Amino acid sequence: MRIPVSWLGEYVDLPEDVSVEHLHAALVRVGFEEEGFHAFDLSGPVVVGQVLEFTPEAQSNGKTINWCQVDVGEAEPRGIVCGAHNFVVGDKVVVSLPGAVLPGPFPIAARKTYGHVSDGMIASARELGLGEEHDGILVLSSLGLDPEVGVDAIELLGLNDFAVEINVTPDRGYALSVRGVAREYSHSTGAAFRDPAAVATVAEPVEAFSVTIDDTAPIRGRAGVSVFESRVVRGIDATRPTPPWMVARLALAGVRSISLPVDITNYVMFELGQPIHGYDLDTLTGGITIRRATAGETFETLDGKVRALDVEDLLVTDESGPIGLAGVMGGAKTEMSSSTTDVLIEAGNWESVSIARTARRHKLPSEAAKRYERGVDPLVAAPAVARVVQLLVDLAGGTADTLGSSYSSFEAPAPIELPADYAASIIGVEYTPEEIEGALTVIGAVVEPADGAYSVTAPTWRPDLTDKATLVEEVARIVGYDRIPSVLPVAPPGRGLTRSQSLRRSASQALAGGGLTEVLSYPFVTSASNTLFGSATGEPVAAIKLANPLDSEYGWMRTSVLPGLIDAARRNLSRGLTDLALYEIGLVFAPVAGEAYGSGALPVGNERPSMDALLELNAGIPPQPWHVGALYLGDAVVKQPGQPATPSGLADAIGAAHQLALAVGASITVRQGSHQAMHPGRTAELWSGGTLVGYAGELLPAIADDRDLPRVVALLEVDLDALIASAPIEVTPTPIVSFPAATQDLSLVVTAATPAGDVLATVVEGAGALLEHANLVDDYRGAGVAEGSKSLTFALRFRAPDRTLTAAEATEAKTAAVALAAERFGAALRE
Repeated sequence: MRIPVSWLGEYVDLPEDVSVEHLHAALVRVGFEEEGFHAFDLSGPVVVGQVLEFTPEAQSNGKTINWCQVDVGEAEPRGIVCGAHNFVVGDKVVVSLPGAVLPGPFPIAARKTYGHVSDGMIASARELGLGEEHDGILVLSSLGLDPEVGVDAIELLGLNDFAVEINVTPDRGYALSVRGVAREYSHSTGAAFRDPAAVATVAEPVEAFSVTIDDTAPIRGRAGVSVFESRVVRGIDATRPTPPWMVARLALAGVRSISLPVDITNYVMFELGQPIHGYDLDTLTGGITIRRATAGETFETLDGKVRALDVEDLLVTDESGPIGLAGVMGGAKTEMSSSTTDVLIEAGNWESVSIARTARRHKLPSEAAKRYERGVDPLVAAPAVARVVQLLVDLAGGTADTLGSSYSSFEAPAPIELPADYAASIIGVEYTPEEIEGALTVIGAVVEPADGAYSVTAPTWRPDLTDKATLVEEVARIVGYDRIPSVLPVAPPGRGLTRSQSLRRSASQALAGGGLTEVLSYPFVTSASNTLFGSATGEPVAAIKLANPLDSEYGWMRTSVLPGLIDAARRNLSRGLTDLALYEIGLVFAPVAGEAYGSGALPVGNERPSMDALLELNAGIPPQPWHVGALYLGDAVVKQPGQPATPSGLADAIGAAHQLALAVGASITVRQGSHQAMHPGRTAELWSGGTLVGYAGELLPAIADDRDLPRVVALLEVDLDALIASAPIEVTPTPIVSFPAATQDLSLVVTAATPAGDVLATVVEGAGALLEHANLVDDYRGAGVAEGSKSLTFALRFRAPDRTLTAAEATEAKTAAVALAAERFGAALRE
């Protein structure tokens, strides 16, 4: 929120030498964050001048310039070259004399141009920082001004003002106004506050303008509108210029000047915090009805876009249909224009959730919606309408009509009971009764002492004060945060990391040490992603749907970490990173089909939940196992002198799985498998301790192409909790044996469909305790091997812990392995 200082000074007493630093310090003291400051960034001499004469001169470049003689209040007129043509002799203009600096910065000096020495510059509104219009120079009569020649134009146009900017948290919507910030400055410094809403009044309407409230779909059981005020002003001149002081203040507040009627409604919104809308009365048909949109209804908003409405959207309508998207934006059909003479001014108090949803649904983050979704004082609507009527009468020459309406179903806030000792128990500061009562009274609350407590009724502009905890926050804020002692809490003694936490860290370090980069992705995914990656077979997978997602498409909690890794790879690839090795360790959400979750009642405020309540809340949380995923694409080893590039692939993913198993003390068996998102024939199941713990494979090429990824993308996903559970809790270290090993190779012929991993496991089992290590070194299919069969070659290493093995002992162990493989798979030694 930007607050012009001259505007703020109308409603609270400021020091004569007020500075940006002083204002920021005062507002930070009551809980705001400073953001910066804004000024017009120009310096004098900038004065009022009068055009005495000018001579048009055609130039060789096709332009025509005017050689002007301008009276600036000095003994002699100044000669100035001007390229604009929107003025006549006698017009009073703004002249930047040599030595002035305009926004940019753009220093002004006497310089030779177009054959003349231009002794200054006649400025436009844009060059002065007053707006973006650049149709020519700024003629002061167009602003309704006729000042003396030589007068300081910076002061005349309000360009010597500045604005401070603060960050307003969502719970303090009342501070999105000069009224609210002035009140807070008063709280901070004790300066006298003058409420602008207390002096803006208008006579009650004599003739009733028809207004019907027909809200058949309330949000949270509350109607969409609780207050609706309207008044008619006739005979305005919409072509009158907006006064310079108003243009300057709106510019500092971050709003450009549009037209006098629109500027007045914007001005009052920033002044009082109540959004106002004006309709061209002649374009209205009949009275006004407040209702929800119907299915299939459309509406053209002020920005010229035709919007498809949702049945939850709240509308302002007349007999012809929608004329406003309530609380968000008005309609193009009833827009105030330069030909408007009679206007209907309207101010409503709209339900915050309804407005917030509509603004997000239509991607219309308007200034009005920003205030409504944070809460607007329901009692400020009538003063705001009165203020607009007053300004239209004073500045636009209108006449206040007796036609209008006044509707209210607003219910005053209910009293909140605040125990007298509650503030001390929460904040840790002993506040006196006078401090508690004084702090709550100064913010506008009504405080009535009772036996050992206070009955506190919050002011209407503070919808955030809902319970005793929020009242205590106000006491701490107003009395001063400096009263709260800074005490560093002592950490309770702990037992260190749990086994699972320690092993998860080991797993992460193992992958990072293997050259992978860790990423963190959002747990929100599409339903299609959950189905594709969360189920290997394609069967529907149970998933948690968000009640209020940030994006309606990404409205589900993930059942797999792979969608996030794929999105990260796609993003990095689009930015030129073609060789990637990524991993993520995170929670996935695996609800049990048919179970109901989220049924526990949430505790209120700072109330500590009971053990039963905690158990109920925990029971309402779905299982959330830890998964680890990895993704490889591009080259594992880049091309370099004497070394060709080595592309990454399935072997890297399987290698990462073995790294994981080693890091947590488990073992993994790799078997041929299938997964609907992975390439047939290039997908592996990962087993540990008889449990399927994950998959490794290459992304299906069609899916990779659909996501703009290379054809070969290797993936790995492991249920880390299941892998850790399969690891022995106590690990017995293997002693280093000094006796030599005996190595032998074993080639077995089996059917092509027999998994090599199963054969390897059988060889290890059959060879017995003397076998120290075995691994598959070759899978051969071709000449010398029968069709439909394959030859698997294993490298075996035998060693005894207490003696040197003989060749006969090693051969005997190998023979036992062959016999068991023959029994289970019909394996035969390759000749």
